[in-house]
Amino acid sequence: MSQPNHSKARKRHFNIFSTTLSFLRSLFSALVLYIHKVVVTFTDVFLSLNFLLSNMTPCTVDLDDQTTMHYWITNHRRFDKPDLVLVHGYGGHSRWQFAYQVRALSGTFNLYIPDLLFFGKSYTKRGGRSDSFQADCVREGLRKMGLERYNVVGISYGGYVAYQMAANYGEEVNKLVIISSGLCYTEEQKDEHLKKLGNNIYDLLLPQKPLDVRNMIKLAMYKTDPLKWVPDFFVWASIVLGNTNRKEKSELLDHLLARKAGTDVPVLTQETLLIWGDHDNVFPIPLAYQLQRHLGPKCCRIETVKDTGHAANIESPEVVNKLITSFVLGQS
Repeated sequence: MSQPNHSKARKRHFNIFSTTLSFLRSLFSALVLYIHKVVVTFTDVFLSLNFLLSNMTPCTVDLDDQTTMHYWITNHRRFDKPDLVLVHGYGGHSRWQFAYQVRALSGTFNLYIPDLLFFGKSYTKRGGRSDSFQADCVREGLRKMGLERYNVVGISYGGYVAYQMAANYGEEVNKLVIISSGLCYTEEQKDEHLKKLGNNIYDLLLPQKPLDVRNMIKLAMYKTDPLKWVPDFFVWASIVLGNTNRKEKSELLDHLLARKAGTDVPVLTQETLLIWGDHDNVFPIPLAYQLQRHLGPKCCRIETVKDTGHAANIESPEVVNKLITSFVLGQS
């Protein structure tokens, strides 16, 4: 009789252990999720505080009943300062990408920094996914805020958008700065470069796991790897921040990759500055010289930033900020 009782006791102890283990696993998962939310919230607050302390304020503009654009704009516009629009790229929203520019440039310019559609708080129900549609929406929001003449800076994907703004609204865009944006290339160069990147381009630009983020950072940075000693636990926070509207962002990328090389690159009339890291592995520097030849050396010049990769605005912000300022103010 003791054997069955002993077996029942073992089974009861096993059930208690399994239940406890399941409870602890659920508790740990909930705790991890909570800490992720705390990290994301803290990061978001920190980035917003950086902009607020730089005399910036958030502003939302409804273009129509289907499209909303979100901007960070100078608190009090001064008419003795030039108006400058900063257009971010694919790797995050405006507060993330221009964290090192906003304070340095806000003292000299009236800044207008949009979140592109599907990044940050900008969104549309319309079907447009082209960089030209992005440019139209950025410009329409600026018009609704009373801006009629301004200078534009665009980095990486934002360079495509800024270029379209200059091409389509030449009477409004005064000067143009393109940072690390390979607009002018051949179909062969495009195919060869995509092969060199190796990793799935969607995994790099729309990361779903920490390894994807690390690969993206290694590709964009040259001097250092800022995530080298950062545990994967915290890398997940950047994935959470960037994973909103993933389907729509993927469609934006579909449009860029499907476009034939050499199309939609009109010759501009504006004075244009190209800023490029000399170790850019996303858009290698020969693409800068191709764009300069396309535009003509009289209205376009190149400034290379030494020992710098694709993310020149993050790796060498002091140099980039000085180049932008001197060019727009006509000091160089």
